[in-house]
Amino acid sequence: MGNRAKKVHSDAAWRKENLREGYTTGACATAATTAAIRALVSGRPVSRVTIDLPARKNVTFRIERCEFLAQNCVRCGVIKNAGDDPDVTHGAEIQATAEWFPSPELIITGGAGVGKVTKPGLPVPVGESAINPVPRRMIAAAARAEAGHRLATQGLKITISVPNGEKIAAETYNPRLGILGGISILGTTGIVKPYSVSAYRASIYVELKVAVANGAAHVVFTTGNRSEMYAQAQYPHLPEMAFLQVGDHLDYALKQARRLKVSRVTLSTMVGKLSKMAQGRFRTHVSDGTIDHDFLATVAADIGAPAEVVAQVRQANTARHTQIILRKVGISGLEAELAQRAAAHARHFAGEAYAVNVLCFSIHGELLGTGEATNGN
Repeated sequence: MGNRAKKVHSDAAWRKENLREGYTTGACATAATTAAIRALVSGRPVSRVTIDLPARKNVTFRIERCEFLAQNCVRCGVIKNAGDDPDVTHGAEIQATAEWFPSPELIITGGAGVGKVTKPGLPVPVGESAINPVPRRMIAAAARAEAGHRLATQGLKITISVPNGEKIAAETYNPRLGILGGISILGTTGIVKPYSVSAYRASIYVELKVAVANGAAHVVFTTGNRSEMYAQAQYPHLPEMAFLQVGDHLDYALKQARRLKVSRVTLSTMVGKLSKMAQGRFRTHVSDGTIDHDFLATVAADIGAPAEVVAQVRQANTARHTQIILRKVGISGLEAELAQRAAAHARHFAGEAYAVNVLCFSIHGELLGTGEATNGN
């Protein structure tokens, strides 16, 4: 839920080895909570805490701040270290304020810089602070462990806050998901795996689920920032949440669209990735196969290219080079033919569960070709 930066990362980077792991916002919030309550109970500042995370035991966190705001109120902060993951929350201070109050209950809430959920489809109900279930349980367990028997007679309020959290959230998909006013407190394991494919796919699923839960029957899968921007210009009536950057994971996105019962999927891309889709290849990163120039040569022949031009296409350097070769001799229709084949393959891949249309743009945003596959084709 949220905090994914508005950027598509390449699978090549995801496969790098020896990358440093980091800690989730939920882990940092738990460490800050532990320190704040410990200082509140003991009356002494805390500089380090060691806690257990779901995926790792005995993890030590440095406490960046420990402030006694009043006799019954302490605020502590932890600087988030995301390791080598390109997480926009890296370096943010995750703060926890612990405060006694008379009624014997434990309250966990979000303060400044932690978003509020305003749309359904997320793990947190509408109206609550964007603190996901696992971090909430971690924070609650830490609070009970540190406060001990005092919770039988005193209430304890834990407020998680993030200075500059609202500004950080503007660089994520939180606003699109309806999480307003700040970042999310996340993490099921406590550990950030750098460039994690599974995390990226999980983020795609959450964004798609939120879109569907908010009535988006037509969703647009884009392969990058430009293809998203160009598609948004084509469909100004669609809500922002209907546009999802899926990168090289069209296969996963198409399957999840079927699972969530959307009625139409648009694929927005450029000719290189489109040439792969037109072959039914929906894992589109170069590591899963380069451009098939023999295939493009066959398509060129099918749209009327003479033998000598087909031979040139077979020796082309890139799919864009194929476009240039065909344009020079006045042969059009490559993009439309590829888009039509891609639409048919995508619909078949999804088990004919929904209609599919495909948009192929130039690098400058010109719509070069479209294709569609519905019940009738």
